[in-house]
Amino acid sequence: MPPDLDPRLTPARPDLADICLRGQVAAERFVEGRPARIAVPSAPLRRRPDVAAGLDTEAVMGDAVTVYDVRDGFAFAQIVRDAYVGYLPEAALGPADPAPTHRVAALRTFVYPAPDLKRPPIAHLSLGAAFAAQAREGEYWQLASGGSVFAGHAVPLGHTEPDAAALAERLVGTPYLWGGRTTLGLDCSGLVQLCLESAGLVCPRDADQQERALGTALPPGLDGLCRGDLVFWKGHVGMMLDAERLIHANGHHMAVAVEPLAVAVARIAEKSFGAVTSIRRLAMTAELAETGAFTPSAAS
Repeated sequence: MPPDLDPRLTPARPDLADICLRGQVAAERFVEGRPARIAVPSAPLRRRPDVAAGLDTEAVMGDAVTVYDVRDGFAFAQIVRDAYVGYLPEAALGPADPAPTHRVAALRTFVYPAPDLKRPPIAHLSLGAAFAAQAREGEYWQLASGGSVFAGHAVPLGHTEPDAAALAERLVGTPYLWGGRTTLGLDCSGLVQLCLESAGLVCPRDADQQERALGTALPPGLDGLCRGDLVFWKGHVGMMLDAERLIHANGHHMAVAVEPLAVAVARIAEKSFGAVTSIRRLAMTAELAETGAFTPSAAS
């Protein structure tokens, strides 16, 4: 694969590739992907079509995907949301339509076989999962795919969270999971992606991609930081809650945790990812700081 193409984002193998890549990559045949959608609560995306292969990321119900090949129970596919490519379980795929109308805003919610909290649930959905609401029955949405979800746990698809850092705080204690991006388990960049997407921002999946794509770089040093600023190491990312505290999913605590940035910087430099590579400020963070909605020393 040409060095300017990121294999994580390029739907190409030696035997086939996306037809849009003709002339850019070598492949035995070029195909046009078909649209599909994740029809289960969550689905692991792996680098190889093997259940023993490591978890690269996760797709959740409602995620649009483009499928290029299916064999032996695995689909070679690309998640539309962040363009990540890999192998999804074939059984996780459903039709592309109907498109979702609502997303889960609670950390988790149950899918019931009927609009009745006393019925045994048939599944659970994580924060950010989306569904097509067919009708409202009392306090529940009836899903087009079957089952019912408590309406108070969902918001219309276009709704955005006003404070990504506040959402991150709700996730404190979530176990660390390499490749995880549900509220059952998160890695560092999965936490950032989930929170920023809930706030209405397009966010790449991995920390190095986020560092290249998000915000503007601040001058070197740890002074003058604001709530929402992103701190990057080579292979790691966290979000500032105020001028001094960092929230991040990390292997030291094996959870989403809050700690003083200075403590994290010293430990990470000594034991894992080395020095901070950059600190980046998002447009929404800069706007809040300029309007005085929060100050560099404020925690909310």
